[in-house]
Amino acid sequence: MIVLVGALAQPGLRAALDLSGPPVQLRGRLERGGRAGIDRDGWPELVQSDDPLLGMAVEDSPALTRYAKVMGLQPHAVQGHAVLGIGAGGQGDALPEALRDALAAEIARQILDADPSTDPDLLAWRLPMTGIWAASRLRAQAMAPSGQGVVAPRGAGAVTALARHQPFLGYFGVARNDLTHALHQGGTSAPMTREAFLMGDAAVLLPWDPVRDRVLVIEQFRFAPALRGDPQPWLLEPIAGRVDAGETPEAAILREAREEAGLQVTRLVPALHSYPSPGAVCEFLYQYVGIADLPDGIAGIHGLEGEAEDIRGHLMDRAALSALVDAGQITNGPLALLSLWLDARADRLRGEPASA
Repeated sequence: MIVLVGALAQPGLRAALDLSGPPVQLRGRLERGGRAGIDRDGWPELVQSDDPLLGMAVEDSPALTRYAKVMGLQPHAVQGHAVLGIGAGGQGDALPEALRDALAAEIARQILDADPSTDPDLLAWRLPMTGIWAASRLRAQAMAPSGQGVVAPRGAGAVTALARHQPFLGYFGVARNDLTHALHQGGTSAPMTREAFLMGDAAVLLPWDPVRDRVLVIEQFRFAPALRGDPQPWLLEPIAGRVDAGETPEAAILREAREEAGLQVTRLVPALHSYPSPGAVCEFLYQYVGIADLPDGIAGIHGLEGEAEDIRGHLMDRAALSALVDAGQITNGPLALLSLWLDARADRLRGEPASA
């Protein structure tokens, strides 16, 4: 028997791993486990004390063994029990317990959904991206249905997965599902196979100085246009980045503004939040205009060296960006969208309080 403690003993994670068993009373205190089940080094330290510590005794299983390998967990001998769910104490900002437990459970499901032949070391390496994807799924489940008043609500059984595969896992991944879905005229479709690129949610920002009426855009090399054969794979873009596990989209884009442009944004204005290519790409974009002070000389070269980022900022009048969009010189869709969105609302936004 193995005794689970901390996040590993919570109902959601136990359900994801299909584990159950009787409670076990231990003594001790768990510290610095606010990211347990999310980061590989996020598991709490067990500190000796007389505090009661409730564990859960379970039988070992292939799912638990695989999960433990990916998470770097080893059983520890504690008060005559083999205890799983403790480590050296996690670093980083702790998450609220409910969010941590929901994320940990979804991450566990994603780990177990991977092909059994997938190397656990690969799954461990890509845990940050698994966390991004898991958090994206939780946000999607909490969204209000789109198309209200036009698109009819669908029940839980409107889409049936017949088989699920992951033919590729790297930094990104590919999902291949056999499925059926409800038809507009009634009944169910014939079985079909669909593939999608697993990426996760991202946040996007166009910084705007309403006093000077200028914007800041960035320029960086993009592999996809280069692979397509585009003669100009250095694109003008908005600031953008993935929403990390446990982050809000707002926190993510403020972080990206600092990393990619050295910029402090004083106010975020939500624009359109949308799927850029829902036929094949599992990405949802949270798009914002950011109110910022953009004086001469603020544009520079930024980016994280650890992510091989080489990003140049460009400061321009809003009208100049609008002219580039009109001339077809902006090939980044989110930048063109945010430019058009801002042009339609600039006068109204300029009259709103700066800290609204």
